[in-house]
Amino acid sequence: MSDFVVKDGQLFLFQGDSITDAGRRGANAPYGVGYASMFREMVIANYPERAIRFINKGIGGDKTVGLRDRWEDDVIRHQPNWLSILIGINDLHTFLLNGQPCVTVDLYREAYSDILAMTKEKTDAQILLIDPFFISVATSEDSFRKRVLDTIVEYIAVVDEMAEEYGCMQIKLHDIYQAHLKLREAETFCNEPVHPGHAGHIIIANEMMKALTAD
Repeated sequence: MSDFVVKDGQLFLFQGDSITDAGRRGANAPYGVGYASMFREMVIANYPERAIRFINKGIGGDKTVGLRDRWEDDVIRHQPNWLSILIGINDLHTFLLNGQPCVTVDLYREAYSDILAMTKEKTDAQILLIDPFFISVATSEDSFRKRVLDTIVEYIAVVDEMAEEYGCMQIKLHDIYQAHLKLREAETFCNEPVHPGHAGHIIIANEMMKALTAD
């Protein structure tokens, strides 16, 4: 029988950018209205006997270098048993957009490795990495969306490296969205390619439940 791997009394911490934040620092505190909140509610509904605690520490606009700067305050001090990380689209955008600080793929790799090494050294957390994504099927070579789709592959490859090097679980979210886009148009899942709407967030929460349910 399948079982959810997060146990009674454990702490699950969500980390990332605006996709994770999803209003958790405003009127919708403390979990926001995105996948973090949905995942929490799915866990409560399916495993009501487990007193699992949840903390959402996503911050809108953040990049890997921002995560690294606040990692001790927002992750290490809480000593989570489980940690999910979804980060990268802001790194990618600042690399492609002129006139803004560049987070190259090499800097992305460096900062990502630093936060994972710190987590492994200073906590016993099990880690789930979620690939950055871009919900688009753009093919025009002179469009910004096509440039993002071409470049995001390099950033996803870094997450692949990190998952292998640090023994993390991984959700191939960009590939999952691309599979959905073969069946439905992008507006089913988002108003624009970066921020999922309700259905897009449900997909993330559902994939997390699948990844954390052992056969």
